[in-house]
Amino acid sequence: MPVRPPDQNEVAALARSYGMHPAAEEVAAYTPIVAAFLSSYDAVEELYAEIAPQAPDDRPSTRPAEADNPLGAWYVTTDIRGAAEGPLAGRTVAVKDNVAVAGVPMMNGSHTVEGFVPREDATVVTRLLAAGATVAGKAVCEDLCFSGGSHTSVSGPVRNPWDPARTTGGSSSGSAALVASGAVDLALGGDQGGSIRMPAAFCGIVGHKPTHGLVPYTGAFPIELTLDHLGPMTRTVADAAAMLDVLAGRDGHDPRQPTDLAPQRYAAALDGEVSGLRVGVVTQGFGWDQLSEPGVDDAVRAAAERLRELGIEVVDVDLPWHRHALHVWNVIATDGATVQMIEGNGYGWNWEGRYDPELIAHYGRQRRQVADRWSPTVTAVALAGRWSMEQEQTRHYAMARNLATEVRRQYDAALADVDLLLLPTVPMVAREIPAAEDPLEVRIARGLEMIVNCAPFDVSGHPAISVPAGLSDGLPVGMMLVGRRFEDATCLAVAHAFEQLVGGFPRPPEREPAAV
Repeated sequence: MPVRPPDQNEVAALARSYGMHPAAEEVAAYTPIVAAFLSSYDAVEELYAEIAPQAPDDRPSTRPAEADNPLGAWYVTTDIRGAAEGPLAGRTVAVKDNVAVAGVPMMNGSHTVEGFVPREDATVVTRLLAAGATVAGKAVCEDLCFSGGSHTSVSGPVRNPWDPARTTGGSSSGSAALVASGAVDLALGGDQGGSIRMPAAFCGIVGHKPTHGLVPYTGAFPIELTLDHLGPMTRTVADAAAMLDVLAGRDGHDPRQPTDLAPQRYAAALDGEVSGLRVGVVTQGFGWDQLSEPGVDDAVRAAAERLRELGIEVVDVDLPWHRHALHVWNVIATDGATVQMIEGNGYGWNWEGRYDPELIAHYGRQRRQVADRWSPTVTAVALAGRWSMEQEQTRHYAMARNLATEVRRQYDAALADVDLLLLPTVPMVAREIPAAEDPLEVRIARGLEMIVNCAPFDVSGHPAISVPAGLSDGLPVGMMLVGRRFEDATCLAVAHAFEQLVGGFPRPPEREPAAV
């Protein structure tokens, strides 16, 4: 569709938006010049049409009835069969609904994306299918993935298989519920502030946030380029390692990935020797004022002590920057998401990777029409970020990005003395899902209060895995193991050894199974 050039009145208005006050004769002169610039836009659109991907028409999907979706975890169900052979052959996988599956509707939990159908698979989906997996459907995620609770998706709350009145955590809420309930074998999650690890902890499954850049993000809806991660959510560590073997590696379209990236062999490393390793228990990960529950802290410390039975040395680590890092994440996530995801229609600019022009256009049109229907967490970010843009010129984002180097250095320094860091994934067990009529402050708190230990490692980029440490008041507690960058195999090996030591991880009580 040709770009309509502005008339003289519109050019004058554009100038005023920049604080300019051109004379009438200058406006008249600029108007045809602007039109000439825009003629190249039409040429680019014609050229792009020749190479634009076309969505397949042989991938039917179904919005399940409420009776077939008791946890509210499915957005749509599908049956997309992968290769006949491969390391994941015969395994079913749920794909978080911020990740593109060509020909299958994608909503990203939001009215802003509702109605969009991707034309091509995300790299991770291509790799899962090539490895033999069957894509069983798209898992519900939170509104634009900006919530650590499971109550903000426009399709309704996602319920925890351990107690349907409680949150699954977010934003990979559906992925966690479907894996924990046994509806699928595996799930793909995304993590910008803990969104793989937090729901894994609340639902009693395994969630691994890989090193930033290890797994290509190409084809997933971005929030903030420096925070975006994709990774596996599974019932066992072995399954997480098998998935990571498939997902990891360069795709040539994601500049987040180092040019010399050489993934480890994660499944093969699970049975490696862990005796003699040192694990540092991060003091600042415990005892968060008004957040940490004694039962959670106690369960994680008890799990840490059990690592000694594996010949692992367990020591305490004092790391004040762990608390500082949360402030750094807050600024990066607020300003970054506002500039890139909200103002920049998801992708922003100056990106050397692959874009999705159709998604950008769809989102850009709809976000101006449905902003009143955003969740409270998205709205709060948009308001704070716009204020920062208008009043502070996002200078604090620049400060935070510079401080991110110090955050990484502090964790690297700690990890020079120990092989892994250990702390609670989230400071509490799953809380009750807030009601729609609850005060705004309560709904926002239930969406953000649990991020305190997870978000710092999205800033630093270190690999972090959450595994069940036990139960508190009958609900799962997550233990997080954090490793050196690109040494994901160490996280997985120790997590696997712990899983074997405790005889496997507990499963939710038997209920009516979620339909596939």
